[in-house]
Amino acid sequence: MTTSAVKNNFLPPGLVSNLQEVLLIRKGGGAQSKPKDDDDSTQPSADVTDSTNTKAVVLVTNADGIESPGITCLVDALVRQGLCSVNVCAPQSDKSVAGHSFTLNETIAVTLTEVHGATAYEVSGTPVDCVSLALSGALFSWSKPVLVISGINRGSSCGHHMFYSGVVAGAREALFYGVPSISISLDWRNDESQESDFKDAVSVCLPLINAAIRDIEKGSFPKSCLLHIGVPKSPLTNKGFKLTKQSLWSSKLCWQAKSSTRNLAAGRFLPNQQNLGMQLAQLGRDASAAGAARKLATQRKNIEVVESVGIAGKSDPDRKVKYFRLELLDKKQEEEDEDLDFRALENGFVAVTPVSLVMHVETDVHVAASEWISSALEVEQ
Repeated sequence: MTTSAVKNNFLPPGLVSNLQEVLLIRKGGGAQSKPKDDDDSTQPSADVTDSTNTKAVVLVTNADGIESPGITCLVDALVRQGLCSVNVCAPQSDKSVAGHSFTLNETIAVTLTEVHGATAYEVSGTPVDCVSLALSGALFSWSKPVLVISGINRGSSCGHHMFYSGVVAGAREALFYGVPSISISLDWRNDESQESDFKDAVSVCLPLINAAIRDIEKGSFPKSCLLHIGVPKSPLTNKGFKLTKQSLWSSKLCWQAKSSTRNLAAGRFLPNQQNLGMQLAQLGRDASAAGAARKLATQRKNIEVVESVGIAGKSDPDRKVKYFRLELLDKKQEEEDEDLDFRALENGFVAVTPVSLVMHVETDVHVAASEWISSALEVEQ
C-alpha cells in the first residue's frame, strides 16, 4: 500500500494562516473583521464533526513535535484515506524523552491550527498534556475518540526506553481514560534513514490502524493494553508483523562534563528566568561542542567549576555550578530471545508489543519479595 507524497511545509500552518489573513485585510477583502472580546483568555472549541458525520473520530498526537515528519505523514495518509475524522493535539516542540510527565502549576499555551486539512492544536506541553487536554472536552466538540494514535516517533522505543518515551506515554495516557491506543516508532538510524522512511512506515502501519478502528467498534480490540508498533529501519522490506515482548534493552547513559568558560553570563539571571537561561546557555555550548563521547576519567579531569549566582543575582562564593550533558550510547544486549521487541526490529520484523497498565512481576520475584518482607518484620519484632 502506498500513500501520496507529503508536501514540504517550511512555515508553521498557524503562521501561514495569519500571513494570509493580513494580506487579505491589506487588499480590502477582510476589512470588516469581527471585534475581539474583551477577555480572550479562553479559546473557542473547534467543531470537528457535524451531526451528519458518522465517521469514527481518531485523535493523533506525538512526542517529536507537531511539525515533525512522522506525524505529518501519518495525518496526511489518514485524511486522504477518508475513513475517519482525524483530529490532532500535539506538542509544539520535541518532547520525545518527556516520559509520562505533565505540566503542573504552570500555564500552557494552546494554538488552533491545521495539519493537512485536519483540525489541530499545538500545545506548549508534553504528550501527556496533549492527550489529557484533548480528552477533557475543553478543545474538541466530540466526547471521546474511537482511537488515539501516538507517533510516528523518530527512533525506537524498545525495552527500558518505553519508560522514557513520550510517544508511548501519549498512548498510555489515553488508556488511563479508557480509550484504546496505539503508539508507533520508527527505528531511525542517523547514518542510514531519510525522511521518506516515515511515509513508508505509515503505509506499513495503515492496515493495522484500519483493522483497529474496525474492531474497536465491534468490541473485539484488545482491552486494558496499548499496542506499541516498532517499524524497522527499512519499512518496505520488512519481514512481516511479529507479536513481541518488552525486553530489558536500554542504552548506556553517559554524562559528559561541559566547559562553561564561554558562557559565564549564563549564571547571571533571575530565578524565574533560570530555565530559559539554562536552555540558551546549552544552545551556546551545543554550537561549540566537539560531540564525541569522552571516557569518565577524562570527564573528571575536564570538569570546570564556575561561580554561581545568588537569589538577587549577586555572586555567591559558597555555591559552585558544574555543567553536564547527557548522551545515550549503544551497548551490547545480552538477551537472545527472538520474540523480544528489539530483536524483532533487528531482524527486520514490524514488532507489535502489548503494553499493560499493570506492571507485571515475575512469580519468583514476588516470592522472593514476600520472603524478605516476612523475615525483615520478624527481625524487627
